[in-house]
Amino acid sequence: MRPSRTLLAWMAVAVGAAALLASCSDAIAKPQVSDAWARPGAASAESAAYLTITAEVNQGDALLSASSPAARMVELHEVSTDAEGMTGMYHIDRLDIQAGQTVRLEPGGYHLMLMGLTGELEVGETLELTLVFERAGSVVVQAEIRQG
Repeated sequence: MRPSRTLLAWMAVAVGAAALLASCSDAIAKPQVSDAWARPGAASAESAAYLTITAEVNQGDALLSASSPAARMVELHEVSTDAEGMTGMYHIDRLDIQAGQTVRLEPGGYHLMLMGLTGELEVGETLELTLVFERAGSVVVQAEIRQG
């Protein structure tokens, strides 16, 4: 008994859909996040978190936002010097990471400001951060609390 044309058509659709899903999941690779750490801080105060992001060789991405259960708000900031020579910390909307590029969030440069800490951050503890990327979506990392 031969399969009907309808059955063969549905089988072709299923195989095509499976191939499409596989190619989509491969196409959006998550950037590598390493060396995540944050400074200690008192409850209700501010702190900062730092980390290293490496984009996949064939795909760039952009860090759009971050959040943490340990802070009421987390903002992406940059320390820079303006045209008048004034150095300050400024909120930025996104941090682009080119394909294959490594970007370090570190003291004196890009960093995550943790505002309104919900409890004390003590050396030796860890802090959960959820990073939201334009292409890769959410990536959850653990940051060690340490002096720096």
